[in-house]
Amino acid sequence: MNPLTFVGLGFLVGFLVGLTGVGGGALMTPSLIFLGVEPLTAVGTDLLYATVTRIFGVFFHGRKGRIRYDIALRLLAGSVPAIVLGGIILREIDRNALNDHLTMLLGAILVVSAVLSLLKGEFRVPVRPRWAYVYLLGFIVGLTVQFTSVGAGVIVSFTLMNVARLDPKDVVGVTIVHGLALSALSFLNYAGMRSVDHSLAGVLIAGTVLGVYLGTHVNTQVDKEKLKRAMNVIILLIGIFTLLGR
Repeated sequence: MNPLTFVGLGFLVGFLVGLTGVGGGALMTPSLIFLGVEPLTAVGTDLLYATVTRIFGVFFHGRKGRIRYDIALRLLAGSVPAIVLGGIILREIDRNALNDHLTMLLGAILVVSAVLSLLKGEFRVPVRPRWAYVYLLGFIVGLTVQFTSVGAGVIVSFTLMNVARLDPKDVVGVTIVHGLALSALSFLNYAGMRSVDHSLAGVLIAGTVLGVYLGTHVNTQVDKEKLKRAMNVIILLIGIFTLLGR
């Protein structure tokens, strides 16, 4: 495979992360699998790529003052126990069995997210918003991302936008900060299992810096309702892309 293909893929995903906070693992992992990378290695490589990408995302968004650290830290507090639990499970499950089911699990998660995105404003949760739900959301996302590298962007963005009604521009910052911590911690589990292609990750990272910068710039210029629609459309397309790739 031409290295420029992976540089271009890194740029595209970096742009989407900078613009929406969504599209990191949800787009990169299935793309790598489609290009022939072993599923478990694709997840580990994507987690390394996502960590570096989100470092730049936090830097660029932080300069513009669009990060709600109070929400991001509560999400992370819920995610840490899930990461520990996921790490234990990963070491107990047979690698071949995990690879057999990994792509199916990834597709299922994205399909659910896409269906919820279609409901958008019609989706209502009959409970009052509480901080406890933020911790629970963090736990669910943390466990999900351990096995698929997906969840930090798709699930958090959908919930904060469509359920908690948070400003989409603030959602992007929260998603990137939480996703950074999550991908970094999750990456350590995969690195310990030697399921990371460092050279491939380096090629992907080569394209991500400019992509994140441009995405962050566009984020500050676009109307928040248009941004919300764009984020929901991306979630839907990612779900379709994964289904077609199976």
